[in-house]
Amino acid sequence: MNDNRYPSFGVLLVDDEASFLRSLSIALERLGGINHIYRCDDSRQVMDIIAREPIGLVLLDLTMPHLSGDRLLQQIVEEHPEVGVIIISGLNQLETAVKCIRLGAFDYFVKTTEEERLIEGVRRAIQLQEMRQESQAMRQRFLTDTLERPEVFAAIITQDKSMRSVFQYLESISTSSQPVLIMGESGTGKEQIAHAVHTLSRASGPLISVNVAGLDDNVFADTLFGHQRGAFTGADTARAGMIEQATGGTLFLDEIGDLSLASQVKLLRLLQEGEYYPLGSDRTKRIRARVIVATHHNLEAKQQSGEFRKDLYYRLRFHQVTLPPLRQRKGDITLLLEYFLTEAAEELHKNKPTIPKELPVLLANYAFPGNVRELKALAYDAMSQHRSRMLSMEVFRRLLNQDMPAEPDTDTAPLFNPDQPLPTLQEAGELLVAAAMQRAQGNQSLASRLLGISQPALSKRLKKQQTDLCNKAEQ
Repeated sequence: MNDNRYPSFGVLLVDDEASFLRSLSIALERLGGINHIYRCDDSRQVMDIIAREPIGLVLLDLTMPHLSGDRLLQQIVEEHPEVGVIIISGLNQLETAVKCIRLGAFDYFVKTTEEERLIEGVRRAIQLQEMRQESQAMRQRFLTDTLERPEVFAAIITQDKSMRSVFQYLESISTSSQPVLIMGESGTGKEQIAHAVHTLSRASGPLISVNVAGLDDNVFADTLFGHQRGAFTGADTARAGMIEQATGGTLFLDEIGDLSLASQVKLLRLLQEGEYYPLGSDRTKRIRARVIVATHHNLEAKQQSGEFRKDLYYRLRFHQVTLPPLRQRKGDITLLLEYFLTEAAEELHKNKPTIPKELPVLLANYAFPGNVRELKALAYDAMSQHRSRMLSMEVFRRLLNQDMPAEPDTDTAPLFNPDQPLPTLQEAGELLVAAAMQRAQGNQSLASRLLGISQPALSKRLKKQQTDLCNKAEQ
């Protein structure tokens, strides 16, 4: 996607017939959208071009003067094993094709073979090369635990390891042209991640965002594809769709899980063919933007229930990230609270207050169904009511006075081991009290709220447990 070229690496066409190179270049760009092309009609120059230019794929003729294609194939495989090779030959011989594949060629095509099959084979090879490059980049980042462009993620406040892994993954797929699926609960920062992917791609075009939730099929088609004048009643002028507006950049489709089945078909065709028709037009246009989609739904569950097309689901999850909810990023809660309070204080022209020591403990025991967005709203609400040097706990205490949302059940294992005897009621009560005190970091007031009893009742239980322990020790 860099400089509006696809793929990010170069595709080198090698044939001694200049006319064939021209026609193949035109076909690759017209039918496959492949425009990062180098051409060579002298086989002696091939290795120098590969060493000098960012070549990732070579389309190679077999029968050429000076240096034959099979010798070139062996040289490329030996000296540049990271470069893929496709043989395009005038020879329709099975034995020759098998030999080339054994030597390391990705595929073998005959020049007289239908054009569309050849283009599809080249696109498959490009995808394979992209995956190989991304795998190498990802392995390097995870081994060194580094970020090449940490400034891209500066607006995402976190010190969580799982979020850092997401950042490393996004860097490794930054040059890919394939769609990116961002999953995560509402409020986890999916739009920020989409902006980061767009910035990492170094695309020259804009990021165009569309929330597709609630769009019917006609509005969806008009929004994405645009229309010609007279396409429908009221279409007095032609209008460019969001796809065209995103040319050279990124198209971000938010809430993709709410898309109707009819619109899903249109999106699938767009991603598969790379082409679309503006409404009222019989001339195709190519999509020249990367597609990013986001949803808070479980798309795997939706496709199993028939609400989301299976083929579209697999097409979208070529690159996939799942953002962890805030309750799984407890170490970020205080960091985010400090950030939002500072932001709110500046916006409301107030002095930033001191945070009570028990507040982080209280928030760590809240499930945050609204995630980061909910924490930001709480911080702003508390800041708007702030009057003294110490931040009031009142806004936050209301959380525990409500029915605290339970965390999603991610473990289907039974609460008690069926192979072990059940604890007695007294033992279960003691375990529950101990767990509450651990979560509350020794704060009896907060622990009593977690248990749903009064603080004096909890204090009485703790004293009784201590007395029982002393009596057992004396015996």
